[in-house]
Amino acid sequence: MSSIQLYTSLLALIHLHSALPPASARIPSTLDGPFEPVTVPFDASAQRSAVDLPDTDYRVQRRVRGFLPEQISVSLSATHDSIWISWITGLKPSTLYYYRCGDPSIPAMSKIKHFRTMPLSGPRSYPNRIAVVGDLGLTYNTTATVRHLTRNGPDLILLVGDVSYANMYLTNGTGSDCYSCTFPLSPIHETFQPRWDYWGRFMQHLISKVPIMVIEGNHEIEEQCGNQTFVAYSSRFAFPSEECKSSSAFYYSFNAGGVHFVMLGAYIAYDKSAKQYKWLERDLANLDRTITPWLVAAWHPPWYSTYKAHYREVECMRVAMEDLLYFYGVDIVFNGHIHAYERSNRVYNYSLDPCGPVHITVGDGGNREKMAVEHADEPGNCPEPLTTPDPYMGGFCATNFTFGPAEGKFCWDHQPEYSAFRESSFGHGILEVKNETWALWTWYRNLDSYDDVGDQIYIVRQPDLCPIHQNVNKYRSAAQ
Repeated sequence: MSSIQLYTSLLALIHLHSALPPASARIPSTLDGPFEPVTVPFDASAQRSAVDLPDTDYRVQRRVRGFLPEQISVSLSATHDSIWISWITGLKPSTLYYYRCGDPSIPAMSKIKHFRTMPLSGPRSYPNRIAVVGDLGLTYNTTATVRHLTRNGPDLILLVGDVSYANMYLTNGTGSDCYSCTFPLSPIHETFQPRWDYWGRFMQHLISKVPIMVIEGNHEIEEQCGNQTFVAYSSRFAFPSEECKSSSAFYYSFNAGGVHFVMLGAYIAYDKSAKQYKWLERDLANLDRTITPWLVAAWHPPWYSTYKAHYREVECMRVAMEDLLYFYGVDIVFNGHIHAYERSNRVYNYSLDPCGPVHITVGDGGNREKMAVEHADEPGNCPEPLTTPDPYMGGFCATNFTFGPAEGKFCWDHQPEYSAFRESSFGHGILEVKNETWALWTWYRNLDSYDDVGDQIYIVRQPDLCPIHQNVNKYRSAAQ
């Protein structure tokens, strides 16, 4: 380590408000980076269970009679003192509540269930464990993911899009492993709503007691007659849109202790003139980092992925929104869409940047579309640029790189330096925020036992190195 690096590390440690977590000697942190790129060889046995659970499986069958409620789930409101079940009421922070739901006049009431509210927002107040998962579906791989996730005892679940994959089925229940080539003679794919019911029944044991916050993915579009889209997504989940002054279920924000989450929509307008962008500007401008030091953003398709699948298809969203998120000091970005795991170094505009966020792709929940295993930087895998835009996003922004090692090319010819770790395995992640500057990120792969770790790192905020107010002033000057 050079003397400059040593000085920087010591300076960061001096400004910590609480002690370094005890396991730090064994676990690397972002202070040690940027890291040399690592690719874990693909284990083909991970694909073996990518088969949807049938409707005869006991875990998806209806277990109640008559009008008794089922598929019960809990979602957070914008602050600690309210919760969504099917209504909102004022609640105390960090408190265990018991509830029943249904219609007592029939009578048709659920069994007594419980959940715990989030801690009071503050720089020293955080949920113990936040689970992050994407592209879940309802396969046997999914059941392994949820089983491992449940064993980790999360206080909050972040689901970054692609929930039930009900749109892989026609309305008669006929399904396929390939959405793009499914039912070519059908003008509209439609969707099979019982798959949503199966998913809700399977997940009820977990999400009836642990709040789940969902953002839409491409499989939630579900094109139906009358040009209807996102109907199931909008109807089956609750969103704190009104509380955070969003006009849409496709983008919203909420607090969980000292963490402010911004959930963004990639399948709705996001350019600078769009309602979503203007809402995001207001939301970030009103954020008090002395109360919620950590800022986490999440949406479905990643900006920084090195896999061939969906390579750079969301470049227009990155071009439109990256500056805004960067200058307001987003710490971590969570995405799905790519059916694999990847963690970046701190990055901004494809370059290593100590003030950029760490981008983490967790689209490895276990869905039936199988796993992403090919990398765009491997020989013969770089896609033709005009094939990359997603039809639902519109526009084409992914041109050849104009700087850096990939200058003049559409793809890198080796694992990019911004890609710190990637592996094609199913699994989930756990975020443990320790204090206002340190957070432990752990990724668990399904192939391992419950306690084995696939990837682990401390993500360290450095507010003295990257002061937010100076960044914002730069952004506002550039915007003018």
